[in-house]
Amino acid sequence: MVSNVVAAPVVPPTNPLIPELPELIIGAIAFLIVFVVLWRVLLPRIQKTLEERTDKIEGGLKRAEDAQAEAAVTLERYRAQLADARQEASRIREEAREQGAQIIAEMREQAQAEARRVTETAQAQLAADRQQALAALRQEVGALSVDLASKIIGESLADEARQARLVDRFLDELEAQPARSGTASTAGSS
Repeated sequence: MVSNVVAAPVVPPTNPLIPELPELIIGAIAFLIVFVVLWRVLLPRIQKTLEERTDKIEGGLKRAEDAQAEAAVTLERYRAQLADARQEASRIREEAREQGAQIIAEMREQAQAEARRVTETAQAQLAADRQQALAALRQEVGALSVDLASKIIGESLADEARQARLVDRFLDELEAQPARSGTASTAGSS
């Protein structure tokens, strides 16, 4: 039996991974169109956004460095002010000590002057009291002596001038006696 079978041309099998030429051309054109659109429209926007982020990051770093430098300057200034304040406090304490010592010295001088004044006043008062006591004692001894002499003599010694002379002479003799006896005792002991 003979058959009339016409044989179909034998087509080599195609690889599914390799596209056919028309598909490859259409795909390449579509890729170029998409690439150009992205290149012209989207890429500048992306670059702008990246630049803004870079500026923000770099600006933030710059601001942080500036703030750190300013903080360092401020810290140094505060340290200098603190050192100045410590020196000033030390100076003030030293002045206060000096003033305290000066005040104490002045108070001592005033106290010594006051003590001298009180001593001088007391000595003057003692001398005045002694003189007054001597005067009172002279008068009383004189009056007693005159009374006693009047009784012994039997005469009245009423004349006051005479009476004062007599008392003075008697007291002068009494005062002279211890001086003579003190001189004699010192001469005898040598």
